[in-house]
This record gives sequence, structure tokens and C-alpha cells, in this order.
Amino acid sequence: MTITETQQKLNQTVEVLSKELRGLRLGRANAEMVDHIRVEAYGSSMPISQIATIQTPSHDQILIQPWDGSVVSAIEKAIRISDLNVNPSVDGTMIRITLPALTAERRQELVKIANKQAEEARIALRNVREEAMDDLERAFKAKEISEDDKFRAREAAQKAVDEANATIKEMVDKKEKEILND
Repeated sequence: MTITETQQKLNQTVEVLSKELRGLRLGRANAEMVDHIRVEAYGSSMPISQIATIQTPSHDQILIQPWDGSVVSAIEKAIRISDLNVNPSVDGTMIRITLPALTAERRQELVKIANKQAEEARIALRNVREEAMDDLERAFKAKEISEDDKFRAREAAQKAVDEANATIKEMVDKKEKEILND
């Protein structure tokens, strides 16, 4: 694995965490809160955004309008069993989610979830680093690179991992402040 490939994998890991953190529910409604919810429809599992329009008419409401009325109950069921802990209401062919105000207890729970997601991202970073180091060692033993090249590449890979870890810490700290102060 080259340094460029390693950097790409690290960036992908950081981007996945960024999407997960954006999906955490705060005091205001946003469409990304339901993006990760998968619905069993048309014989497969798909994100809500692929079968419905998602709107936020007010700061505490999400409105989901399926393009096909036959999937309303499937969407409602998927929301009920999701990790959002909300109770959707069906309003004809639309599904309305009203978000309750966040309690101090729920805010602490959200901080724990954010930290758990960050730890999973850090584990993924360590796995990418290990894979890169193993590839460098194999290339060195196969006489494809010199010892100096191996050490330079190891330093570059470690620097990239350290930068990704710093980005993750920054993102989680920002999200934690957002959760606790919103």
C-alpha cells in the first residue's frame, strides 16, 4: 500500500465519522438524522432518502413524504426500531417525527455515542496503519524498497495517522460542545 493509498483510506475513515456525527440528534431537526435508517422496501434494504423526500418544516420536526404510498408503514417501522428513540406519526401519506427537547441525561448519552463512534474510527485508523506497515515490511524483505525508503515511508504513514487522529479529536470535541451547549 502506497502512502497515497494509506492517506485515502485515512480520509475515508474520517469522512465516515463525520457523517455519523452529523447524524447525531441535537436540539434541532435535520434530514441527516434519518439518512442512516434503512427501510425494507421493494425486496431490498435501502436508505429512506432513496424512497422519500425528507424535509424539516420546523426546528423540532422532520417530515418524510414517500414517493410511493405503499412504503409508508415500512418507513414508520424502520424509524420505530432505529436508534433515534422517537415515535413517528403517520399523517395520510406522510410521516411526521416530532423531536422532544433534549434532557441532560440524553445529552450525556449522545456524548457517549459520539465518543464510541470516534473510538471505532481510531481503531480503523490503527488497522490502516498496521496494513501499511506490513506492506512496507513485505516490500523491504522482497528487496523492492531500500531500508531508508522503508523508514521514510513509515514516518510519513505515522504522520498521516497522527493528523487523522487529531482531526477526529477535533471533530468529537466540537460535537461534544455542540451537544452539551445546544
